[in-house]
Amino acid sequence: MASRFETLPHRRAIIDRRVIADALAALDTTDAASMRRGATKLLADALAEGRAEIARRLIEHPSRGLEAAAAMAFLIDQIIRLLYDFTTERLYPKSNATTSERLTLIAVGGYGRGEMAPFSDVDIGFLTPWKQTGWSEQVIESMLYALWDLGLKIGHSSRSLDEMVRQAKGDMTIRTALLEARYVWGDTDLYDEASRRFKAEVQAGTARQFIADKLAERNERHRKMGDSRYVVEPNIKEGKGGLRDLHTLFWMGKYAYNVRSVAELVEAGLLTRIEYRQFHRAENFLWAVRCHLHSIAGRAEDRLTFDVQREIAERMRYADRAGASRVERFMRHYFLQAKTVGDLTGVFMAHLDESFAARGRRFGLPLMRRAPRNLNGFVLDRGRLALPSDDWFARDPVRLIEMFALADKHELEVHPLAMRVAARDAKLADDIRTDARANALFLDVLTSPRNPEAALRGMNEAGVFGRFVPDFGRVVAQMQFDMYHHYTVDEHSIRAIGLLARIERGELAEDHPLAAGILKRIVSRRVLYVAVLLHDIAKGRGGDHSVLGAEVAQRLCPRLGMTAAETETVAWLVRCHLLMSATAFKRDLSDFKTILDFAEIVQSPERLRLLLALTVVDIRAVGPGVWNSWKRQLLTDLYEAAEEVLRLGHKQRGRGERIATKQEALATALGWPAERFKALVARLPEPYWVAEPDDVLERNARLIAAAGQAPLSIEAQVYPERGATLVTLFAADHPGLFYRAAGAIHVAGGNIIDARIHTTRDGMALDNFLVQDPFGRPFDRPEQLERLKTAIEDSLANRGKLNERLHAKPLSRTRAEAFQIAPVVLIDNQASNRFTVIEVNARDGPALLNRLALALFQSKVTIHSAHVATYGERAVDTFYLTDLLGDKISSTQRLKSIERRLLGAAANEGEWARAA
Repeated sequence: MASRFETLPHRRAIIDRRVIADALAALDTTDAASMRRGATKLLADALAEGRAEIARRLIEHPSRGLEAAAAMAFLIDQIIRLLYDFTTERLYPKSNATTSERLTLIAVGGYGRGEMAPFSDVDIGFLTPWKQTGWSEQVIESMLYALWDLGLKIGHSSRSLDEMVRQAKGDMTIRTALLEARYVWGDTDLYDEASRRFKAEVQAGTARQFIADKLAERNERHRKMGDSRYVVEPNIKEGKGGLRDLHTLFWMGKYAYNVRSVAELVEAGLLTRIEYRQFHRAENFLWAVRCHLHSIAGRAEDRLTFDVQREIAERMRYADRAGASRVERFMRHYFLQAKTVGDLTGVFMAHLDESFAARGRRFGLPLMRRAPRNLNGFVLDRGRLALPSDDWFARDPVRLIEMFALADKHELEVHPLAMRVAARDAKLADDIRTDARANALFLDVLTSPRNPEAALRGMNEAGVFGRFVPDFGRVVAQMQFDMYHHYTVDEHSIRAIGLLARIERGELAEDHPLAAGILKRIVSRRVLYVAVLLHDIAKGRGGDHSVLGAEVAQRLCPRLGMTAAETETVAWLVRCHLLMSATAFKRDLSDFKTILDFAEIVQSPERLRLLLALTVVDIRAVGPGVWNSWKRQLLTDLYEAAEEVLRLGHKQRGRGERIATKQEALATALGWPAERFKALVARLPEPYWVAEPDDVLERNARLIAAAGQAPLSIEAQVYPERGATLVTLFAADHPGLFYRAAGAIHVAGGNIIDARIHTTRDGMALDNFLVQDPFGRPFDRPEQLERLKTAIEDSLANRGKLNERLHAKPLSRTRAEAFQIAPVVLIDNQASNRFTVIEVNARDGPALLNRLALALFQSKVTIHSAHVATYGERAVDTFYLTDLLGDKISSTQRLKSIERRLLGAAANEGEWARAA
């Protein structure tokens, strides 16, 4: 490990140990307390100056990650050596040393490897030959207090040699830490004895178990971190493809072969020289990013969040390019390095597996029950699909696709060494793009009824996918710099295929009952799979990715052997893949013109079925927590209404008949006397009956009955069918009621996901809000429900100024501030026959809906319904409005005035910032 420090340039500019040692020696020895303070001051100054020098070098050479990590470990080494010498020579000198009063200080963990980020923990161990003596206890205690006084975060242990051996045998964490133990200072003979005993008594004969345990530990860590190396806010240390994966490879190699450095893994036959260079490049890049991350955060931080990605991209001197910002280019480089780590892991494990093959089954994988008979020349190697020769792909490049088709067909794992050869020969796929057999095999993989996701991911990992379909290659490792998308574009698309296959197999019928049902009725199965694969393929090209993606589909589908009709349908699906979600989440589905306009674009029941399935898997594959029961309900409502129009024509059953059906169902559910029910029906306008589902109609009816003549009645109850809390407000209608209620819900900690606003024929407001907490869950505890009701009551009664309470409410979505989103207001007088529809796109933030509703109140318009959709940091709030007389707003001047107010409220600038 000393060699790593020996390559550090200008080490004395980081810290000059001799100069500081002289200064420590010159301290006055008459007063021990003042001597300690003086020593602490000298060491603290040296530590601060050393850190500043390392930070300066990192800014000057932002890509030298390993150098920065080694420099930090070197600095800590010198500080500890100086402190050890000062403590043992000045504070607690040994007058008559015995063999038991020996002490050695070792670095363990990352510090033991000689790699530290600016705020990494300092993991040290004190070793004694036998039980600690009084002298060694004094030295250890004094050193630890001094290190804490220096502001270092210390992880420490004190063990005798026997304790070290016993604890390392019994605890895998301790064993791993000691595996990387490095001598720092103290008795060298004692260190040599500890090293010899660890190898002989702990390490010998236990390599296989150690490797199995490390793999299990790695798999559990990946599961906790999202089990994908393509998460757009990755954990650079613990995440899949991060530093810990590289460390795990080295640990396994070191434990099994006693290598001292990564370079020696080449001599052990575990990596080739090219793979070692890839390992070194990935490690250097990841360390550079981690050091910048610590430096920016001013603390130990390993999550690469949106708010720091931009700054690190600037520090590392990435530049904007056409179609990709500097931060997107930086993150693409990160994901490609993470992919390299994954590739190296597979190859490394294959070599280890071969080495330990004679000792039992391979690591973590079951044995094959029976071997498939026909593998077209491919062979099996211990249950994995392997190659008979190194030139297998060169002799017939179509085998690059065939390998993954066979692996899927026979449910086999591809041997990592076969993956290595496929990656090496991936460029041969350029020559088979127009080959009919290759395209047919690719389509078989894509539309497989088994596990197309695994086959496509393997093809992508090997680099074959992007070569065979160059348009897909353009989105490999491409991130989208927003809070909505959790994965890179290629990972999102492959996950969507996997979800579609799982729904088709019936595995997700409980989550997606409608989609699971209609997939059985879909005629154009392969059209759907190709459309799901291609729906985002044109992202990052600088234009509308839906339109550009449709052009890609028109070029690619004939190559895959699809008919003209299939090609046209795929292109339509790609072009319109956002239509259904935009309509369901941003428009009023009770307005019949919304349904008619949507059905006019869709045109056929088969296209409607295809579009629903595509929409479901697209949303679900965005990331965990994005899909919820509310979205499922809205999409179901839109599908059923549009399907009825397409089946029966525009007249369908007629508005009056639909309302009568709902009223009959409600009458049955309530069981009221006829006169009482008739009085309720007389109070409620026709649009109300169309807008609300049956269960809400019943809840509202019971609230109205319970309210009697009270001027205000509020009900908050969990609505499990939609994954939210239904808050119903029944009060004497007056201007400003909606914005006050919206503000009060925010003050109570709620997030409004939808709102229906009605006015009864006798002048009462009946407003239904769907509310979730900041984590997308319903308010379900009694105290939460009571807090919602109390906040609304206080706001409507003007008890306490709402603006002041909103201002005092802490920001709940500070991550959104990492994004610059210019607000946009879209006004549409064609979307509805009765209302002016205004859509506001803005950065999501506290009380946004309250500010927009206040702006509309000040504009003297009536809000009839509000629809709230959020896409990460972006909010899209849509309002259905009329003027105070109930007519559409047609005056251009007035619409311009409304637009100006809404833009100001959305940006939260000027008077809005002061008000809120």
